[in-house]
Amino acid sequence: MIEDLPQVFKYHVFTCFQQRPPGHPRGSCMTSGGKPLWDRLQAKLNVQPNPDISVTATGCLGFCRAGPLMVVYPEGVWYTPRTEADIDEIFQSHFTEGKPVERLIIVPQL
Repeated sequence: MIEDLPQVFKYHVFTCFQQRPPGHPRGSCMTSGGKPLWDRLQAKLNVQPNPDISVTATGCLGFCRAGPLMVVYPEGVWYTPRTEADIDEIFQSHFTEGKPVERLIIVPQL
């Protein structure tokens, strides 16, 4: 049964690294400022290693105009961090205290 499968990570974070040219009609997370945010997240993990958290760089997550985007599983929480302080807040509140940061959550629309 699927519920019997072991959970490898408590949190698996997918961060969009899609890079499209400036002015592209879909935009992209990297042209929306994603790289410094993902660098900040990785730096936090380097300073405070946590084997319960895995970060994976992805291609397009499909909601380009909302970017930069990250999605956290197993909950399926979608975030739109805009600043390094937002990353710090997600790290502390969601990953350390188990409380998602509601003000940064989005519900992607197709």
